[in-house]
Formats: sequence, structure tokens, C-alpha cells
Amino acid sequence: MPQQHSIVSSSTAPTALERALDQNESVKDTVEQSANELFVINTVLKQELPNEIQSGEVAQALRKSDELETKIQESAEDLAQVNQVLEQEIGERADLERELARTKAALAKAKAEAAD
Repeated sequence: MPQQHSIVSSSTAPTALERALDQNESVKDTVEQSANELFVINTVLKQELPNEIQSGEVAQALRKSDELETKIQESAEDLAQVNQVLEQEIGERADLERELARTKAALAKAKAEAAD
């Protein structure tokens, strides 16, 4: 299940960045779950296969799956870093939108006062 971010935009519809973050969180969760499942499978195989069978192609397959597990876990970590950047961008954008709204309100007020 995707982790929900805590940034609230000024509109009710999610922005493109927020949608990207949600999608990225979902992918990260799937990648992490895949790495965990592969770890369990590797552990079971290593425990169930006698050492004398863990040679040749079987040993190579186990090493390759260990390498794949590591790559998947690293990918999940990379996605987590991307998520942090997206969170920061969303926060900065929300701050700019609030500042723009305050500036627009101040300008409208100044125009109204100047018209009086």
C-alpha cells in the first residue's frame, strides 16, 4: 500500500508532483516487497538444498539470485531518495503557491485602495 505524503496543496486535486510521488511510493513498496520475497526464497533454497547439491549451475543460480536481491534492494533505496526529493519539491511548490496567493491578495487590496 502506498505511503501517503503529508504535503497538502492549496487545491483539492493532486498536482502532477503529488501523483508522481504517490506512484513512486507504490513502486518502491512493490520493489521492497519483491526483494523481501526473493530473500525468503533464497534462504529456503539454501537451507533445503544440501551443500553437495549447491554446486555448478545450482550454486550459480543461488549467487545470481543473491545479486538480484541486492540490486532490487538498492533500487528500493534509490526510489526512497527520489521520494524525498519529490516531497521537498512539493513542499517548496506549496510554499511558493501560498506566497503567490498572499502577493495577489496584497496587490488586489492595494489596487482597491488606490481606486478609492
